[in-house]
Amino acid sequence: MLTRTLPRFGSRRSVRIFERNLMVYRSQWLMLISGFFEPLFYLLSIGIGLNHLVGPLPVGGRVVSYATFVAPGMLATSAMNGAMIDTIFNTFFRLKISHSYDAVLATPLDVTDVALGEVWWALARASVYAASFIVCMVLLGDAGSVWVVLCWPAAILTSFAFSAVGLAACTYIRSWQDFDLVTLVQLPLFLFSATFFPISLYPHWLGALVAVSPLYQSAALLRGLSLGSFQWVMIGRAAYLVALAFIGLRLAASRFRRILVP
Repeated sequence: MLTRTLPRFGSRRSVRIFERNLMVYRSQWLMLISGFFEPLFYLLSIGIGLNHLVGPLPVGGRVVSYATFVAPGMLATSAMNGAMIDTIFNTFFRLKISHSYDAVLATPLDVTDVALGEVWWALARASVYAASFIVCMVLLGDAGSVWVVLCWPAAILTSFAFSAVGLAACTYIRSWQDFDLVTLVQLPLFLFSATFFPISLYPHWLGALVAVSPLYQSAALLRGLSLGSFQWVMIGRAAYLVALAFIGLRLAASRFRRILVP
């Protein structure tokens, strides 16, 4: 018997999944627009309150305001949360509740197209939200330099990494109760990834753990770009996120094939 070899990461047909999601969200435009208010509320709360309580911090040989330090970390957190909500919660509904993918597989698309298409959709939303976040940073004076524009592709890379990992994680979720495990991972990442304080203030053992977390790599990369502080280690941080994205995408494609192909 001849078997058809499926592509590892999907094909050009995966854009049809993006088009399908775009058509669905045309009638749910309020959900998309609400994402623009998140960065504004984040940055206003930091700039009005915590910025005056904490005071300036030394970063990369210069002293910056607390809001300038935190803003890139919040951008990384926003990119992570948005990507994981799209690829875990929304994909779980289509995979286990509405069974939308069963209908999709009746077309020429295959399971790897489904996986890649969901990542394209997550990246499209992340691109818009990251741009709005950076605009808010500039308008509120939280951008450390003109190089803050480079935070946009770096934030998209962050979303790429977390959306691929989130898509793979979604295939292991059995019921709505399992989403508590997602929160169990997201919350420590949010609190302990040098988002609010420099990693040098953490205990040595905790700092060593934080240094290898994906959200820390993203936050450190975005902070360096925002401040215009370029170092060779930033290439390694970007490579870390790229590797994480492709590992997650490969696992997601394999898991989708196992679940959806009889």
